[in-house]
Formats: sequence, C-alpha cells, structure tokens
Amino acid sequence: MSTDPFVAARIDEVPRQDQNLAPGVHYPASRPWRPDRPGDLTTGQPTGDLLGRPGPNIGYALTLVSRANDRIALAPHEHGPDARAVIGELAMKRAASFGRAPVMADVDVAMLVLGYQGGVDPDFAKWRVQAVAGAHEDYVRRRRICDAVDLDTLRKPTSALTGGITDLRPRIRAALEARET
Repeated sequence: MSTDPFVAARIDEVPRQDQNLAPGVHYPASRPWRPDRPGDLTTGQPTGDLLGRPGPNIGYALTLVSRANDRIALAPHEHGPDARAVIGELAMKRAASFGRAPVMADVDVAMLVLGYQGGVDPDFAKWRVQAVAGAHEDYVRRRRICDAVDLDTLRKPTSALTGGITDLRPRIRAALEARET
C-alpha cells in the first residue's frame, strides 16, 4: 500500500513547532493565571445564606432522585415535584461538601433527614407539607430548607443518622422557622 509522502513513517520524523522559530529563539515561560477577566471571582466563591454550594456535576442528583421516586413516602396533600426538588437540593449540598458528584447515598441521606423514607412523626410530616409547598418553583424556599440542615449532620453516613433522627428533625424545623422570621 502506498504511503502519503506528507505522513511521517516514524515518530522521530514528526515535525515540531520549534522548527518554525528562528535559530536561538524560544517560547517564553508561561505566566501565572490571574482572575482578571469579567466574571472571575477574585475573592473566591462567596458563601452565606441562599447562595448554595458549587460542586462537580451536582445536577446529576436530580437524575438520582427520579430513580428513587418510588421510594419517596409522601404525606397526604404533599406534591412529588416539591419533595423531589428539596431532596435533590440536599443531595447536591452533601455531594458538593465532599467535592464530588452526587451518588445514591446522598439521595438516601437527604430522604432520611427530611423523613421521606417513611415512618415519620405525623406532626413533622404535617409541618413538612407546608414547608416544602411550592419548593419546585421557589429557589429561596429550597435554599432555606437546605440551609436549615447543618453540614455536619448532612455529612454523616446513613447508619449514623438512623439512631439520632428523632432529635434531628425538630432541630431542622426550629432552624427553618428561625430563618423565616
């Protein structure tokens, strides 16, 4: 089979860019990167209430929540899109705190924290219906719920949360009610 005369037969014969430079001329050393473009955050990522937490591929949590849809135990008069939105936001927060993309364990912890795995106190379920109503269309409502759950609690494994969950839910409710006033 014939070979194109412009294709190098061996890797040693591949032309290099240096051949196009004049003799004795070299590329300058690269400069360090500085955030000098419009939109670059010079002080780092801002933190605080209602700002969320960025992480790699956190939107994948919504796909995982849809896969767990049949395991979500809704209270009477509670809408599925609202519950899925809040569960997804909490799963995103947990995954971003570890610096990784969401996994199903993040969704499980979010469901457990908010009582969407069933067996929740009826008083908490009644309050939760009101707290998450309209959350799938209201960013501020979702963020307030997520901000009410402290990060140390959210980062615990499911096995560690199961035992102390009865104390956790009233604290989340109190934190959320304190943020709303």
